Amino acid sequence: AKTHNIPVLVSPLPSLQIIWVLRTYLGRALADYVTHHGVLLDVLGVGVMITGDSGVGKSELALELISRGSGLVADDVVELFHIAPKTLEGRSPELLKDFLEVRGLGLLNIRTIFGETAVRRRKNLKLIVELMKPEQGKTAQAERLPLQASSQNILDVDVRKVQLPVAAGRNLAVLVEAAVRNYVLQLRGIDSTQEFMARQSKIIADQ
Repeated sequence: AKTHNIPVLVSPLPSLQIIWVLRTYLGRALADYVTHHGVLLDVLGVGVMITGDSGVGKSELALELISRGSGLVADDVVELFHIAPKTLEGRSPELLKDFLEVRGLGLLNIRTIFGETAVRRRKNLKLIVELMKPEQGKTAQAERLPLQASSQNILDVDVRKVQLPVAAGRNLAVLVEAAVRNYVLQLRGIDSTQEFMARQSKIIADQ
């Protein structure tokens, strides 16, 4: 090893355990990654990335969710690593860790203000919430009752996506939490929209 300059690893642990540790480390260290503009949060245990145009209110929504118990992973620049065939892990650049920029307040250190439980080092991305400005909402005509779940492809991984039009009087934090709960129910095979349609069809058929 010294002659050919080859590193030698020595450990008291069994070889199988060493392989598990190295595989996990190399999977993260060598993973393909991209960066996205948005805010990544841990909402009710689910990794949620809030996206939208600049000035739409992403950071303000993130701050309200954090005050309700969510955890901040990354603000402004979200690094997404393809660590497994169907898994994207989100992290924050070292420079931006723990910080959230809010218009009018500047940079806030979330760890200092809310404590250790208000931040996360990393989180697997499961849901994307796109905030749409009022004029954008009129143009895009977001579905009031979407029959098919939409998704966004990132590094060959399809991530569930919902669109929330921003309007005065809407409690976006509650809507995001509801979207997360609905997503979890759908993973368990419970689809509220399909349930309603089946009930409607049954009533029509009985008449």
